[in-house]
Amino acid sequence: MSDGSSPTDGARDADPADGDSGLPGPYPIEGTALVKTAALASVPAERLPELLARVQAHLGPNVDEYRRRYERIAAEPDRETFLVEPDHWERVADRLGLTDRERDAVARAHETAVERAGDDDRRAEFETALEIRSGVVIGVSEARDEA
Repeated sequence: MSDGSSPTDGARDADPADGDSGLPGPYPIEGTALVKTAALASVPAERLPELLARVQAHLGPNVDEYRRRYERIAAEPDRETFLVEPDHWERVADRLGLTDRERDAVARAHETAVERAGDDDRRAEFETALEIRSGVVIGVSEARDEA
């Protein structure tokens, strides 16, 4: 599947459940991006939060690798946004055992969040960048270590 250079190769698979609540852990996709993705996804809307939590659990431990390897186009206290190669989501889906529909839903959620990450001045720039690259939004703790 991978040549060993993917930032997701060393990620650990984590249980997305938070404690005994049975709810998925945090993920950096919310608001309009989540609603739009749920409406357009080819997976049931109630599955989307669990999928996004699984992906966040996989990507989160690798945020330093993403900082070194990819263009970070936005950084907020709780999330960082990157532009990655177009086949990025295929590798993540392979690693996590996602179906094609699940992969497409997760990629759509992240790309919608990337589009919305830009203020009005940069939104068109981000939309244009997504024509040739993919977007990834990784949740980070507020006390992140700047790379």
